[in-house]
Parts: sequence; C-alpha cells; structure tokens
Amino acid sequence: MAVSSLGVGSGLDLNSLLTSLMQAEQQPLLALQTKEASYQARISALGSLKGALSSLQTAAQGFIPATGQTALNKYASFSATLADTTIASASASTGAVAGVYSLEVSALASTHRLTSPDSTNLAGTAALTAGLAAGGTLKIELGALTGTSPALAFAADTARELNVTVAAGATLENVRDAINTAATDGRVSATIVNGTNGKQLVLSSAKTGTENVMKLSGIGGLDFDPSGAGSGTLSQATANGGQAASNAAFKLNGIAATSSTNTVSGVLDGVTLTLSKTNVGTPTNLTVTKDSTTSLTAAVNSFVKAYNDGAKSMKDLGYYDAGTKRAGALQGDSTLRGAQSQVRSLLQTTAGGSSAYQTLSNIGISLQTDGTLKLDTTKLNAAIAADYAGVTSLVSTVGTRFKEGLEGLVGTSGNITAATDSANRLIKDLGKRQTALLDRLNQVEARYRKQFSALDTLIASMNKTSSYLSQQLANLPGAASS
Repeated sequence: MAVSSLGVGSGLDLNSLLTSLMQAEQQPLLALQTKEASYQARISALGSLKGALSSLQTAAQGFIPATGQTALNKYASFSATLADTTIASASASTGAVAGVYSLEVSALASTHRLTSPDSTNLAGTAALTAGLAAGGTLKIELGALTGTSPALAFAADTARELNVTVAAGATLENVRDAINTAATDGRVSATIVNGTNGKQLVLSSAKTGTENVMKLSGIGGLDFDPSGAGSGTLSQATANGGQAASNAAFKLNGIAATSSTNTVSGVLDGVTLTLSKTNVGTPTNLTVTKDSTTSLTAAVNSFVKAYNDGAKSMKDLGYYDAGTKRAGALQGDSTLRGAQSQVRSLLQTTAGGSSAYQTLSNIGISLQTDGTLKLDTTKLNAAIAADYAGVTSLVSTVGTRFKEGLEGLVGTSGNITAATDSANRLIKDLGKRQTALLDRLNQVEARYRKQFSALDTLIASMNKTSSYLSQQLANLPGAASS
C-alpha cells in the first residue's frame, strides 16, 4: 500500500525521526562549513591587513623623489608675486631662485592685423574692385620679420603657406569665407567690419610676435608686403584698423629681453611671467619665495598617520581578551606576527652619511608604548632649519626601505598575498568535499525515505488486516455475549 507522506499509513512520527537521523548524518558537512567560514574570515582579515599596509607603503613612497629629482628639491615649493598685479602675473616652480627682481615692460606681444581699404581710399577701393572682379588665387604667406624699419626682411615659412581660390566677381564675404575654410588650423582668420566708411575685410594672424607676420599676393587690392617699410593695398596702420606684429619687450633687473608671446618662460630660472600692461619708467617688483617646510611636514604627517592606522589595524586583528575569551581574526597568526616584526624593524632605518639626523627619532618621530608613532613638530622644524639636506636624505631613505620592505608583504608575491592564496585553495578544496558530501547525504536521505515508506506501508497493511480480523471475530456467533 503506497502512502503520500511518511507516517500517514502507520500513524508514527516518521518525519521527525528522519529529521533527527539526517541531522546526525549532516554533522561532517557542518564541520566543513564551519571550517570554510573560518577561512573566509581569515581572508577578510588578511585583506584588512593588506589594505592598511598598502596605505603605509603609499605614504612612505611619498618620501621618495621622482625620477630625475633629488631629495633636496623634492619638497621645495616656490611662489612668485608682483607688487603691481596689473602689469603681469607670475608663477614659479622647481629651479627658481628666491629673490626680488625689478620688472619693466616696454611693449606687449601683438598679432599681425591687416585691413582692406575703405571708401575714403579711392585708389585702394578701385584696385580691390578690379581684383575681385578678375578673381584668381590669393597667396597668404606666414613668416618671420627681422631687422628694423625701413630695412625689414621677411622670410616665409613654406609649411604655413595658404593658397585660396577667389572666384571672379567675388564679394568680400566670399573672400572671408574662402580664407576661413582654407585655414582649418586657424593660423589666420578673416572677418568683416562694416564701419562708417563701408565694409572692410580684416585679416589676423593667430599667434603673436614677429615670427607670425602675413604677406599677401595674387589678387589686386588684397596685397601686402611686410618687407622694407611695408607696402600694399592692405594696411597694418593703426589709423586704418590694422596692427603691426610685435614682440614683447621688457627688462628684468635692468637686463633687456624679448618674447614672441606675452607668456614668458626661460628668461628667469623657474619663473613664468604673463605680461598684461606696459609700465615704462615705473618698474614693479617681482618677488620669488621658497618654502622648504610645508610640503615636507605634510609628507611626514601623512606617513605617521598611515603608520598609526596600520599599527591599530594589526593590534585589532591580533588582540586577545583573557577576560571575555574574545580574540581578533588573526590572533596568533604567523603572517600577522611577521608583518608586525617587519614594520617595527623598518622603523630603525638609518640614513647613513655624515648628517646628525640618522633616524626618525632624531627628527621628532618617536615610538609610543602602544605601538603608534608621535610627531614632535617643533623638533622636526628645528631639524629642517638646522640640516634640510640631512632631513630630506633621511626621509628619502626611510621611504625607499619601507616601500621595498612592505612589498615583501603586500606585493603580488608577498607573504600576505601567499597566505590569502593558500586560504582560497583550502576553501576550494572544502567546496569540493562539501559537494561530494551533499551528494552522499541526498542518497542517504533517499534510502531512509524508501525504508520508512516501506515500513509505513507495511504497518498500514497490518493495521488494516488487524481491523478486518477484529470485525470478523466480532461477527462470529456468541461473540457479542462473550
């Protein structure tokens, strides 16, 4: 007799019995799961340890000069200010020399600008009208102008030459559009100004200075030759809306200098000037200052904080409270003990050389009883003032040793990485064992169910037979009286 649920036929609590049996069978599986959870907790703890030490490594790396940089100039920062900020602005970088300099600007760099004749220039207007009617190829050359007027010499740069097709009967608007279309890199630009005396084409070079002068030829009325005293129908005269190209001219401490742009670098070591106004006869002071303390102090503070964060993390991971019997995730772990020992030994790094500042304690960084560091800023500043080179050499050496030493812990082949990989391998193996055990448990449960189902069916059948016999016996003659 088949039954749909265990115990239905027999009336026995076979489901509870099966549950108890399976709980006993599952004990090995639970042990494997507990072990896996412990490995997962260890991996998480190792990750926390690695993160803290990686942050310390990064902070230590901040002590190390970049390629091509010395420990002496790594922390030096410079600033430059002008007494009269309307004359120029300035910035300073590595290589600058602190001091006060006199700046006198006599000329600003300007772009070259040419204008076509207006209605008051009858000859020019006639030439332009005839040139536009005929059309042709407008040749625009860019180049350098040397010498002094009226003996100026123009040297064209063939790489920047433009040849613009002007259709017969073109308007000034057509010429403008053709030039702007041809000059895709913006080396020159064209626009039209519609003034009191009619429309004028305005051509401008993109860059300032006498190395960016324009020469035009090929179309009557649109010609200009900058050599000599300058000639052509187009005009660079200020009165006509034009502008001659010029270089910036200035004096630093009375020494004359020029620049093709108003942004000047390379004249004064490490200093960049942006000129904005002339001040002939009224020089202004340029002050360059050097700060060797702020950046170095910030780097030291960053290192101390990262070290203390790492020390706290290692302490929390390895603690044990005898009173509460509670322990950190890596209490007694050899990887943690090795990391703590390594970090403490790195603190003993010495600079070498002849400086009196050989260890971190010499510059105000002391180890406390709780394993953290404490910075005495007054002592650090005194050390910087007394021997800046010695202090920067020390922290550079410490940074290098910490970076290399911690790499053996947090690097791709470091101890923490190896311990994490080992735990992951064990978890993988436990996963395989759990899968195999689950398969066996499923088979065991299926066997128990089959046996209990057969038992349920048998007892149900026996109960039915018993009921039938009792009924038959009850129907026998004399059964009622007896």
